[in-house]
Amino acid sequence: MNQLSNPVVLFDGVCNLCCNTVQFIIQHDPKQQFRFAQLQSNAGKALLTKHPSVDATNMNSVILLMNNRVYTKSTAALLIAKKLKGFWPLLYTLIIIPTFIRDAVYAFIAQNRYRWFGKKATCWLPNDEISTLFLH
Repeated sequence: MNQLSNPVVLFDGVCNLCCNTVQFIIQHDPKQQFRFAQLQSNAGKALLTKHPSVDATNMNSVILLMNNRVYTKSTAALLIAKKLKGFWPLLYTLIIIPTFIRDAVYAFIAQNRYRWFGKKATCWLPNDEISTLFLH
């Protein structure tokens, strides 16, 4: 599979919530549709330079690159959920809630994520079993 033809999830590599979310996505994505890159990594930075509409210094949002489009915050999270196995795609029905409301909730969680879930001193590194899902 060509890594760039897959949806790419960019995430904060020092955030415990973000790293746990990536591990959750991997567990619920048996087709291995998604690829991942930490926002702080060279691969993440390189992808962001190709999308100048995204603030590369803002680590407060998951970023989904899919079908040559950029999705952030709640829209990215819902689109990711839509592709997972189990009942998670049902969460996509929340897309009917206006974006400004969904993103306000997302922003509240994002602003408090280090306080509530903690932060690592260095970026999380995937083990050998899943490292092929990460862009280098």
